[in-house]
Amino acid sequence: MIDFDFHCHSNISDGTLTPTELVQRAHGRGVRAMALTDHDDVAGLSEARGVAEALGMTFINGVEISVTWRSHTLHIVGLGIDMNYAPLVSGLQGVRSGRGLRAQKMSDELAKAGVGGVLAGAYKYAGNVNMIGRTHFARYLVEAGHCRDVKSVFRRYLAKGKPGYVPHQWANLADAISWIKGAGGIAIIAHPGRYMVGKHSMGKKTMQELLAEFVALGGGAVEVVTGSHSQEQYAEFARYAEQFNLLASCGSDFHGPDESYRDLGRLPDLPLICRPVWTQLGVQ
Repeated sequence: MIDFDFHCHSNISDGTLTPTELVQRAHGRGVRAMALTDHDDVAGLSEARGVAEALGMTFINGVEISVTWRSHTLHIVGLGIDMNYAPLVSGLQGVRSGRGLRAQKMSDELAKAGVGGVLAGAYKYAGNVNMIGRTHFARYLVEAGHCRDVKSVFRRYLAKGKPGYVPHQWANLADAISWIKGAGGIAIIAHPGRYMVGKHSMGKKTMQELLAEFVALGGGAVEVVTGSHSQEQYAEFARYAEQFNLLASCGSDFHGPDESYRDLGRLPDLPLICRPVWTQLGVQ
């Protein structure tokens, strides 16, 4: 089992724990090295680093950038970044700036579908109001009794093609990779298996095209072992990593104790053909 976790979220974006609580939970579960990768925001990194260092853990600065590529929304993780790199800071601010307007549109669309008064409830769950997103809506809809859990809300209301889904133009892939590389980091395609399931998924040919473009733009790694991947997908994306000469990353994609694919740390080992991303992060 791997005792590193390079993909998780605090309440700075859409996690339920503060950066301090998140690091403490990781430490309690035996994680030796971790990265905080909040969506489109680095505001939790200093707090998390301080706690991790006090507990004797290795801490890696991270972020997860929302990207629009063709008709798909992707997430690109950056590891080992300088959180004060000006183009990254301004770029993330630009990505965050549209969230409030999208939230209002989502509320309006849900009201048309007979689910009213949602916006204020969603903001109640957003620890960082600038990062209001679908997960905050989902948590409120569970509280209000519309669905039994967050995953059910997404399936019924918030996934692409459902009543509360509002498309949004995020960062483009070239910019996201440029910000990460300029900040001294490694750009990683997060949970690629999620882009290949569902009604609006990309097929294998499109995934190959994405990976080729990602590499051409300077991308460095792909998540192979991550919370939402199956064992078959570990092997599948290990082969993609080998084919495109990419490093392999791992992370739980933990958001909270009751609504994550898996808990922090204790991840399965990477397939043997993989070259681990941590060899480039100074993690032993």
